[in-house]
Amino acid sequence: MSPSVPRILEAKLNPPSVAHTQVPRVAISDEIAGTAARLVLVRAPAGFGKTTAMAQARQRLDEQGVATAWLTLDRADNDMSRFVSCLGEVVLRLGMEGPRGNAPFDAVAALASQDAPFALFLDEFEVVHEPAVLGLVREIVEHMPRGGRIVIGSRSLPDLGLGRLRARGQLLEIDTDRLRFSLEETGAFLGQRAMPALSAKRLDQLHRKTEGWVAAIWLASMALERPGVAPDFVERFSGSNRAVAEYLAEDVLAHQPGTIRDFLLRTSILRQLDPSVCQALIPRGNSAAILEQLAAADLFLTPISSESGGETSAWRYHSLFADFLRAQLAREQPDELARLHLAASGWYESQGRPVPAIDHAIEGGDHPHALTLLDTWAEQFLEQGRMRLLARWFAAIPEHQLRQHPFLQLIALWAECFTHGPWDAMARLEASDCVHSPVPEVRACAHTLYPLLWAMQDRYDEAYEAGRACLNRLPTGLAFADSALLNAMANILSVMGDQHASQRLLDAARSKQGHAKGESTFNRMYTESCEGMLDLQAGRLRQATARFRIAVDSTHAVTYNHSHGNAWAGVLYASVVYEVNQLTKAEHLLNVYLPLARDVGLPDHMILSHVMRSRIAFHSGDIDGALQALTELEYLGHARQLPRVVAGAKLERSRMLLLQGNGPAAHDELQRANDPALWERERRLRLPAHDLDYLALAKARWEIAFGDARLALAMLDAELHAATTAARARRVLKLKVLHALAQQRAGDQATAVAEIGAVLQTASQEGFMRLILDEGPAVGRLLQRCAASLQDAPAERSDPIQAEHLQRLLHAFGPLAAPEAEAPATEGTGSEEPLTRKEIRVLQLLAEGYSNSAMAEKLFVSDSTVRTHLRNINMKLDAKSRTQAVAIARKLGVIR
Repeated sequence: MSPSVPRILEAKLNPPSVAHTQVPRVAISDEIAGTAARLVLVRAPAGFGKTTAMAQARQRLDEQGVATAWLTLDRADNDMSRFVSCLGEVVLRLGMEGPRGNAPFDAVAALASQDAPFALFLDEFEVVHEPAVLGLVREIVEHMPRGGRIVIGSRSLPDLGLGRLRARGQLLEIDTDRLRFSLEETGAFLGQRAMPALSAKRLDQLHRKTEGWVAAIWLASMALERPGVAPDFVERFSGSNRAVAEYLAEDVLAHQPGTIRDFLLRTSILRQLDPSVCQALIPRGNSAAILEQLAAADLFLTPISSESGGETSAWRYHSLFADFLRAQLAREQPDELARLHLAASGWYESQGRPVPAIDHAIEGGDHPHALTLLDTWAEQFLEQGRMRLLARWFAAIPEHQLRQHPFLQLIALWAECFTHGPWDAMARLEASDCVHSPVPEVRACAHTLYPLLWAMQDRYDEAYEAGRACLNRLPTGLAFADSALLNAMANILSVMGDQHASQRLLDAARSKQGHAKGESTFNRMYTESCEGMLDLQAGRLRQATARFRIAVDSTHAVTYNHSHGNAWAGVLYASVVYEVNQLTKAEHLLNVYLPLARDVGLPDHMILSHVMRSRIAFHSGDIDGALQALTELEYLGHARQLPRVVAGAKLERSRMLLLQGNGPAAHDELQRANDPALWERERRLRLPAHDLDYLALAKARWEIAFGDARLALAMLDAELHAATTAARARRVLKLKVLHALAQQRAGDQATAVAEIGAVLQTASQEGFMRLILDEGPAVGRLLQRCAASLQDAPAERSDPIQAEHLQRLLHAFGPLAAPEAEAPATEGTGSEEPLTRKEIRVLQLLAEGYSNSAMAEKLFVSDSTVRTHLRNINMKLDAKSRTQAVAIARKLGVIR
C-alpha cells in the first residue's frame, strides 16, 4: 500500500493553480496575509469563490516569504489515522524537521514550536464531522505560535470554539458578503473571458440577479459565450440558488461534444481525477488529452498543481458541477453507475489502495465485491484499531448480505462496540446468528464479545461469569478475539479485586500478541491500558503514565501530544497528565477524547473525563463551564440508565459546592448521591472512577469542612484500614491527605503537619499533585505550615525531593492568605461606605470561584471594570486580598 500514499497526498496537498483568468481578490488576500489572528475562517455556501480567494491569499503569502501548506479535505479524513498522516505531510511541506528514525512524528507540536511565520490552509472543511478530528484542529489553533495562522475554507460553521477565539480577537472571518463579487469584479470577470461585452445596463442587471454569487456569474458567462444566445438571456435569468446552477450546467452540458459529455458524466463519480483512473472508467478514450482539453477550456475543472511547479497531473470538478453531473448520470445512465464504481474500485484495488476501492464498491451498490475486499482487509484494519472506518462501511452493507460472511459479522460487532457503544453492539449481537453459527470458530468468537459488552455496560458480575466460560474455549480461531478476551477478562478481574489473576491474563495477552502474524496495535493498547490501571491503583504513577502513553501511541504512527482517536487509553492518559498538574495539556487531550468516551459510553471513562473537565474549568474560574460538564455527565447517566454515572456527577457537584463554602448545598448533593446498593457494590469492586471519589470519602470531606472533625477522623481511620488491607496505595494516599486535614480542623496542628509530611514523602517519589491540590485552600494552608516546619528542621534531615515537590505544590496554589489574615477583623471592619449592588454581586461570584474574565462575561462588563469593582471592594472592606474580602463579607452577612 505504501506506493499509493504519495498519489493520495499529491491530490490533497497541492492547492489549485491561480489562473490568469481569475479576478484578483486583493482586499481579501491583503487581509489574510496581514492578520495576526490565529484562525481565518472563509465561510460561505458553495460557489462563492472560497477556494480561489484562499489560493490567492496563499500566493500572496508565498510572495512575502511566508511558508505555506495546503490540505484539501474529504470525507475519508474523518478517519483520525488518515487525517494525522496527512497533517504530518503538511508539516513536512512547511519545511519543518521530520521524524528521526522510527520515532513518532508529533506534527502539531512541530507547528507550535515554529519560530518563522507560516500559514496552513485547510479547504472543504465542511466534510469534517468526527469529534476527534475537530478536537485536534482546535488544538492546532490553540497552540498556534506568533506568526502562525490556519486558514479554513468551509460551507458550514465548524465546531472549533469560535466564540472564545472571537472574544480574544484571534479570529478573522471572511463571510459570504465579503466574498460576493462587486459590480466592478463582475465586469472584470466577464471581461477576462474574451466574450462579447455586456452593456452597462445588462451587466448591472446580471450582477443584481446573481447577487455577486461567483458560481452563478461563471455559469452565466459560459452560456453567454455560446453563439446565438438569446439577447434577452439576462432578462430571463432569475434567482441565485442551486436550481439556477443546475439549469445553467445542464444548458452548458447539452452543448458539449458527445465524447466530452460522456467523459464528464462517467468520471463524475471520482473525487480526484488523474488520467490513469479516468482511463479505467473509459478505456476507449484518451483521458489524458480530454483532461487537458477540459482544463484549457476552464470547464468546471479545478487543477491541482504539482509541488514542483511543473505540469498539472490531477484535477477535481467544481463541487456544484460534480453534484449536477452525478445526478445527471443517475438519471440518464442508472445502469452504468454500478459498472463505473466497480471499474474505479478495481483500479484502486490494483494500486493496493483498499480504502477507496471499498468506498467505490459500496457507493456503486456492489456490496458483494465490497465484502470480498473486506474479507481480505477487514481483519488488518481491526487489528490497527480503525473502528470508525469499519463501522462506516458495515453500516452501508445490507444485513442479509453481511450474514453470508460470519467473520465479517463479528468484525462489524467489534467496530460497533467501540464506536457506538456496547448497547447497540449487544442488540446487534443478539439479533445475529453468530452465537448459533454452525461454524465452531464463529460461535467461540461471538461468545468472547459478551464479557466485554457487559463490562462496558457496568455489569461486571455477568461479565465475569461469561468470561470464565469463554476462557475455557480458547483459542477461537481468530487471534484478535483471543487477545481481546484476555484483555477484557484482565480488566474484569482487576475490577473484581483479583490483581494477580489480572496480571497473569495480561502477560498471556502480551505473549499472544508477540506470536501473532501481524502486530495487533489495538490489543496492545488494550493490554497497556489495563496494566496501567493496575499500576495507578497501586500508587505507581510514573509507571502508569508510561503505559498509558505507550497505549495511546500504539494505534498510530503519527501523534500530536499523544492525542488521537483512542478513547479507551486516551482518557486514562489524560487522567495521569491531570494528576501531575499539567492542566493545559490535560484539557487539550480531553478536547479529543471526551467526545469519543461519551459516544462509546464507557461508564468509568465518562465519569473521569467529565469530572476532569469540570475541575479544570473550576480551577480557571469558569464556574459555568464546570457546572455544564457535570450536568452533561448526569444527563448521560440518566439517558443510558447508569446510576453510577449519575451519582458520580452529584458527588463532584458536592465537592465543588464545598470548595465554594456552601455547606448545606454540598450536603444536599451528597444525600442525592446516596444510593446504598450502588455504594455497597463500589466497596466490593475496584471501579477506576471511584478509586479516589466515593461516598464514604466525600462524607468525611464534608465533616472536615462543615461538621465534626472528630467524627471525620473515625470515618477515615476505618477507610484507611480497608484500603491498606486491599493494597490500594493511591487511595491510602488520598485518605491520609484528608486525615491530616481533619487533624488540622480538630486543632492538632503538630500531628496534621507530621501527617502531611508523610504524605509528601510518598507523593514526591511518584509526582502526585492533584490528589493533594484538589482538596482546596485548606490543604494549602497545611502545606504552608509544613514548609515552615521543614525550614526549622536540621539540614541533614531534609529530603531535597520532598522539599522540591512541596514548593511545586505551593506554587500551584498561588498566593495563600495566612490563617489570621482570613479571619474577619474586628467589628469595625470595613469603611462606612456601603457596597453597591454590583459590588455585592461581584463578591458573590468571587466567593463561588469565578475568574475575572468569567465575572466580566456574566456581568456583561469589561475585565477592567471587574478589576475596578474588586479594588473598591477591598477598600470598603479594608481587605488585603480577595480571600480576605470574601471572609469579611461572609462575617458581615453581605454574602452567604
